[in-house]
Amino acid sequence: MSSQSDFWNDSERAQRIMRKLTQARGTVSQYESLDQETRDVLELLDIAESPVEMRDVERMTTDLEKKMTELETVLLFSGPYDSNDAIIIIQSGAGGVDAQDWAQTLLRMYLRWCERSEHRSTILDETYGAEAGIKSATLRIEGDYAYGKLASEQGTHRLVRLSPFNANNLRQTSFARVEVLPVVEESTEESLLESDLRVDVYRSSGAGGQSVNTTDSAVRITHIPTGIVASCQNERSQLQNKLQAMAILRAKLAQRKMQEREEEQKKLRGEQSSAEWGSQIRSYVVHPYKMVKDHRTKHETAQVDAVLDGDIDEFMEAWIRRD
Repeated sequence: MSSQSDFWNDSERAQRIMRKLTQARGTVSQYESLDQETRDVLELLDIAESPVEMRDVERMTTDLEKKMTELETVLLFSGPYDSNDAIIIIQSGAGGVDAQDWAQTLLRMYLRWCERSEHRSTILDETYGAEAGIKSATLRIEGDYAYGKLASEQGTHRLVRLSPFNANNLRQTSFARVEVLPVVEESTEESLLESDLRVDVYRSSGAGGQSVNTTDSAVRITHIPTGIVASCQNERSQLQNKLQAMAILRAKLAQRKMQEREEEQKKLRGEQSSAEWGSQIRSYVVHPYKMVKDHRTKHETAQVDAVLDGDIDEFMEAWIRRD
């Protein structure tokens, strides 16, 4: 296909196709390399006579098992949008200032995961709290199987800790909701009619000081028939913000269609519930003990600090393999 004379006429479409081709080639290469890795391990097992050689065997065996696990996980991505980029929307829930601070902590956790996994992240929209933290944030994440991996994060996240915002340092429970959407190519969905859209522009908010924006560059788009709203304010120009807001709107509409087509597709978005008691998918307990537990898969760890620093791959894998 790439050899066709008109292939590169549409550069964005060509880049999307080449990226999917690269993903497929990477998976095939992983699979083809397993046979050679297996032969190497067997050879080492035959000749291993000293403790040093046995350590080499153990190391290679561990590497092989890791590669096989990664390949198995990739093969589990069978959803229509699993290989797509993802949009994450974080909203603070019950808990006041603590909840807003918790929402900002989750935003940092996903940004750190992107750094660890070599995914590209872009903050599209961010609304700051009056005292601390954020009320909401929208993040776009690009990379192989971004949506397939991050779909596990959909739902309400609960934090239990000693509140830094309480004069008596009392224990506080806070909630934040995470929504995960697949980035949908414009050509794969029905075209949006201009008459169905209301576009509002406004001045971007910021943390203050030099972050204050003096132009009306932020964009909010409302899809009138459904009432769905998408916004973006962190790009430099109004045009860039409008393009990103349209991408978010397409993602939300695509997900709405999936839910309408088949009840079973609810797992792509998860049950929508308020961010409060009884609705959490995962709990992060910092006090009186340390524990992170996913209530759907029962996977848990005491390494709370590592998880909040972006080490969430085990929770993702447990969710992907839950069935």
